[in-house]
Amino acid sequence: MDGDLAPIPELLALCERHDAWLYVDDAHGFGVLGDGGRGSLSHWRVPASAASRLIYMATLGKAAGVAGAFLAGGHAVIEWLLQRARTYMFATAAPAMIAEALRASLRVIEAEGWRRERLAELREKLRVGLQGLPWHAPHSDTAIQPLILGDNATALAVMAALEERGIWVPAIRPPTVPVGTARLRITLSADHRVEDVDRLCTALRDIATH
Repeated sequence: MDGDLAPIPELLALCERHDAWLYVDDAHGFGVLGDGGRGSLSHWRVPASAASRLIYMATLGKAAGVAGAFLAGGHAVIEWLLQRARTYMFATAAPAMIAEALRASLRVIEAEGWRRERLAELREKLRVGLQGLPWHAPHSDTAIQPLILGDNATALAVMAALEERGIWVPAIRPPTVPVGTARLRITLSADHRVEDVDRLCTALRDIATH
């Protein structure tokens, strides 16, 4: 919910100590973080030697812009899932057009780094724009930018006030997040413009003072 990064190197060290696997859900890192958008493992410079400890999952419905997800891991892990995971055994294969769209998307992710640069520019613009508001905005290096409002009523009221201004930002409330930490979940995209971020920040400042 916060777009924060798990401390993967420290978690891997624990796995090494206790002979365990580490499952990484990289839904918001794949395509955005690391060299060429390769994700959180690249961001943390995780060495290839750690692969035997990793089970890596990422969605294809966010940065990749298609649908579904993928799981990568050692041969034994993948074979076990193929033979034992009921959700896989009773699922149908993805359409061929999804696979071809994904191939094109992967080429874009690798070659068009300007999209990640634009996203970073928008994140910084938002960070500066949220300063001075009566609410806490935790740091995030991903497209997800939380704004902690506190109680449910405030989160819903601010969401409604933004919607009246033509801006859609969902309010996230317990039990999805801990009690007392209801928030707006701002999601940035390379398709957004600097003007869009300015408009959001101006609206939030106006709402906060009324």
